[in-house]
Amino acid sequence: MQESKELEDVYDRCIASGYLSDCDVINVGKISKNVLLSEEFLASARDAIKKKLWNAGYNSFYDALHLLIEAFLIFDKTKSYNHQCLFAYLCLKHPELEFDWNFFERARMRRNGINYYAELVTENMWKEDSLQFELYISLLRKEIQKRLKE
Repeated sequence: MQESKELEDVYDRCIASGYLSDCDVINVGKISKNVLLSEEFLASARDAIKKKLWNAGYNSFYDALHLLIEAFLIFDKTKSYNHQCLFAYLCLKHPELEFDWNFFERARMRRNGINYYAELVTENMWKEDSLQFELYISLLRKEIQKRLKE
């Protein structure tokens, strides 16, 4: 998929390419497992950051966030086949949550840089993104718990 910073363009490409699809049911079991897995990644991330392992910490925070977004989209009966489309759907279809599309693009590109191109995340890069990781993870956990109770 081409890299684009324009949210609407990315979303339109995701739809046209079939990277977003509908699910038949709200799979509460998958939601619960994603939340549990995200907690494990979060614990690992915090441990890595304490040890100044910026890349491991960044990847684990990213993975925790990704799992929570995937769980959240299950309530919409929506599945994404790649991360960019997952983030585009979340930002476009849930503006009430006030997520920053540019943060998701930056985090995705940094994570891909680590995993595919041996590009390293520095302490300053981590500091630039850490607050949003924490805020978005916290917000998504609250929203998921609220929806599970409904």
